[in-house]
Amino acid sequence: MKKIILFLIPVLLLTGCSFKSGQVRGGNMKLENKKILMVVTPKDFRDEEYLEPRKILEDAGAQIKVASIQGGTAVGVNGTRVNIDVLTGEADPKDYEAVLFVGGPGMAEISNDDTLKSLAWNFYNEQKLTTAICAAPAVLAKAGILKGKKATSWSGVEKDVRQGGAIFTGAPVTVDGRIVTADGPASARAFGEKVAEVLNKL
Repeated sequence: MKKIILFLIPVLLLTGCSFKSGQVRGGNMKLENKKILMVVTPKDFRDEEYLEPRKILEDAGAQIKVASIQGGTAVGVNGTRVNIDVLTGEADPKDYEAVLFVGGPGMAEISNDDTLKSLAWNFYNEQKLTTAICAAPAVLAKAGILKGKKATSWSGVEKDVRQGGAIFTGAPVTVDGRIVTADGPASARAFGEKVAEVLNKL
């Protein structure tokens, strides 16, 4: 028995087997060299929706940049402070593999912002993974990319999502091709894991 255990240990190490939470079984969550743009509002973004997906993605090897409609430091509902790397009006989808729009009351207030809508459309048009959580799916809807697509969101922007032509699921997380949406902070971890899973397959 001891010999079998000693034999299995190096095999497991070589195959990269891992069952840690947030990882694909078999250690296949490899996002090295994958660049992801996270979009937050200047104030009142949901901290969990930023922090939890970011940790999952970075743990898998992804490189993160943060964008907003203005520079400086963005502040979350619970006080998380984030330095802005690039303005939404200047970010180029060709520099990234995915975009992740973080929700929160701040996003609900500025979902009509032209730079946000253009950014979402440009990522989608470049066939990059386009994702949003909580109030942020309203941006995707208003950008015109949810028509005929399955999507979910926070109940407060469900009307916007439906008006954008989405097939509203009401599920915690919904995937339709290269679009991933989620309903709010309680689903932040599941959202981050699903974004990583889909990106890992692209």
